[in-house]
Amino acid sequence: MLPATFKLCAGISYRHMRNLKGLRRTAAAAISHELDKLAFAGPGPSKWINQVRRRSSLLSCRVEEKPYSDVEMSYIQQGEEALQKSLSILGNQEGWKTEITAENGDKVLSKVLPDIGKVFRLEVVLDQALDDIYRELVDNMEQMGEWNPNVKEVKVLQKVGKDTLITHEIAADTPGNIVGPRDFVSVRCNKRRGSTCVLAGMSTRFGAMPEQKGYVRAENGPTCMVLHPYIENRGQTKLTWLLSIDLKGWLPKSIINQVLSQTQVNFAHHLREHMAVRPALNAAIAC
Repeated sequence: MLPATFKLCAGISYRHMRNLKGLRRTAAAAISHELDKLAFAGPGPSKWINQVRRRSSLLSCRVEEKPYSDVEMSYIQQGEEALQKSLSILGNQEGWKTEITAENGDKVLSKVLPDIGKVFRLEVVLDQALDDIYRELVDNMEQMGEWNPNVKEVKVLQKVGKDTLITHEIAADTPGNIVGPRDFVSVRCNKRRGSTCVLAGMSTRFGAMPEQKGYVRAENGPTCMVLHPYIENRGQTKLTWLLSIDLKGWLPKSIINQVLSQTQVNFAHHLREHMAVRPALNAAIAC
């Protein structure tokens, strides 16, 4: 079935076939069907990662009716590049060293990669269902500063299609913070197939958001979060967060590594606390 799907996608790329709306609908349905079969339900992301990597051309096959400009297409390609690179890193299980193991089971691991440097990997299990976690991290991302004290602001600058966003993030300058004010401009690619979600991103340039006075423009990526139902309890969610950041400035690597690994632990703590009180907040709003 997959070879036939590829041919269907390829057919749309020919000028004389672009106006055949029936073909586009058939291609969209075929692709959706094939991707749905890749849904992952196991204990880790490896199987789903391998499936996505082998069928990466499906992710870049565009069948939407809305045309994109060259700039928008570059953002889409950057987002999918971040997704593929991130999944490739997470898919390689060798060389990871434990940085932090919390009492509740949260774990941060790290490894050094050529051309990227040190990357960090957070693994946690959350008590909420995947849909609830996804809603907070994607649909409500601009409210992240309300519950994560390490984040001052997240703003969506532009949406490109249904999967790609350009965002501006400002890190909070908390008391005792040894790292000065940083901000980021990122392209984000969100893919959801079956029971697995991947939220990937990397730094990008956006003309309407030049470097801001008082902030060091840091860079991130490739980075991603992988969400899927926890195998031992489908009502829980396994979250794996790959973090790769260049904070810029004159900071010792030992300090940077300590800050980044602790940032991941703190994120899990604040997200868990926020999700625990979320039902009560929703109930209060409903009243």
